[in-house]
Amino acid sequence: MNYYNEKTEVYLNGNWVPASSATTSLYDQTLHYGTGVFEGIRSYKTPNGAKIFKAKEHFERLQYSAKVMHLDLNLSVDELIDLTYETLKRNNLEDAYIRPLVWAGPNMSLTPTTNVYVFICAWEWGKLHGGGHIRVMTSSYRRPDPKSCHVSAKAVGHYVNSILATTEAKQNGFDDALLTDANGNVAEGPGANFFFQKGKTLFTSPLGNILPGITRATVLEIAKKRGFDLQERYFKVDEVKDADSAFFVGTAAEVACITSLDNVPFTVKWEDSLGYIVSNDYQQLIRI
Repeated sequence: MNYYNEKTEVYLNGNWVPASSATTSLYDQTLHYGTGVFEGIRSYKTPNGAKIFKAKEHFERLQYSAKVMHLDLNLSVDELIDLTYETLKRNNLEDAYIRPLVWAGPNMSLTPTTNVYVFICAWEWGKLHGGGHIRVMTSSYRRPDPKSCHVSAKAVGHYVNSILATTEAKQNGFDDALLTDANGNVAEGPGANFFFQKGKTLFTSPLGNILPGITRATVLEIAKKRGFDLQERYFKVDEVKDADSAFFVGTAAEVACITSLDNVPFTVKWEDSLGYIVSNDYQQLIRI
């Protein structure tokens, strides 16, 4: 996939530069140790032009992630939003995926550095799973223990775990993975939060062992507005296999139907599920 061309401009440390000439040091701490933080954000074409969905919430989380990872991000939420809209404008983008990245400069020690850099780019990108229905396997990998790192931060290094889980799933003929937490409870996917339906109730894992997803929060809002019975609690893989339907939610995935777990199919058609209603409501919400 091509993320940029000769005309693409990106924001890099206070300047607008061609993506093709943007550079950084090979001695950056983030490159060696994974200490950076980032966000995945979408903008959508609306009757009033490009709209960044939940921009404030995304950049508040970016600031939180930077803080707990000891990265001094000297840009306010409003400044970050303005820079992102400018990125879209300079690249003539409306429907776009946006990637702000905050990383640590040259430092080979295991301590924070005062050199902190900011990068913002955007490109056209469809849904993570192409809008199709996906087959999922239970991963042999687990999400990091909350006592080992800040699992609520969207940190660069955490995604080694995601890459391993996704690669394992695809090598075994599946589309994606479902990971458990350190206690063996279902947590989330490699890049998305997880919901399942049993009867007329939606279930999802509570915060604490998962990334507090912006899309997850939006789905909770939709479900409550709809009056759906909703439970945030711990559950095991076997309980999920007895579910009626299931879906992933995330900025990249949006709301993605899961057809089976470990080749055990869910019995309710997607079009008849609560997730389908949530998906339709979500699509209307992002285009307002």
